[in-house]
Amino acid sequence: MNAPIGVMDSGVGGLTVAKEIMKLMPAEQVVYIGDNARCPYGPRPFAEVRKFTWQLAEKLVRQGVKLLIIACNTATAAALKSLQKHLGIPVIGVISPGARAAVKASVKKKIVVLGTAGTVASGAYESAISSLSSSSAVIPLACPKFVPLVESREHTGEFARSLVQETLLPLRKQSFDTAILGCTHYPLLQPFIEEVFGQTVTVVSSAEETARDAKRLLEYENLLANRNGQPKHIFYTTGSVPIFRETVKDWLGIEEPEIRKTRFI
Repeated sequence: MNAPIGVMDSGVGGLTVAKEIMKLMPAEQVVYIGDNARCPYGPRPFAEVRKFTWQLAEKLVRQGVKLLIIACNTATAAALKSLQKHLGIPVIGVISPGARAAVKASVKKKIVVLGTAGTVASGAYESAISSLSSSSAVIPLACPKFVPLVESREHTGEFARSLVQETLLPLRKQSFDTAILGCTHYPLLQPFIEEVFGQTVTVVSSAEETARDAKRLLEYENLLANRNGQPKHIFYTTGSVPIFRETVKDWLGIEEPEIRKTRFI
């Protein structure tokens, strides 16, 4: 079935999920929405995040998507269950795949979750991890400065390295062997995060596991694309089109991406 896969995020972070989908399922078309104008979602009340997530979801449903991926941890925690209940298409989030990958990777059963304030406050990762492994201990840490850093394209260089080091200081005396990047923006900071944690800690990104979940679901539902040639991906943003275009070109390697402006306010 050659209908597109819909991917939504509070901003550019979900492009990490889109990239894995394109790599794993090159025949699939992706329609992406980044709500850059209202990013970050992490500090916002959950009711507001749920409202915004529904707006993005309804926009993607109108584009005829066959599968919806909430590529934002805060939005997943706030709205996944309601979207799964009321939309007429499959909906998956990024929290369960990330939790599953972390439980699989952890030997000590001590797992750090790096996330937005909203994701950490929700306890969504604790619930997901405990459902998979009751013996696993979760150490959450909110990293509110990471998303603005990535959105402003300042995620490389010494300033980013220093900010990551400062943010992760509370974990210095903790014992753990696995860390979840509990926000899809965070893989852009992964080299600096791994630098702080060292080789004894496995850093898990939910992006790869989410793409695998999407493929398994599409196979099961017999919805995989069967087109010949490369699909034309479409990207919507509520923010700056030129900035979003440069980010898509840099991160996804698409020379002339189709970027469209959309508004919800």
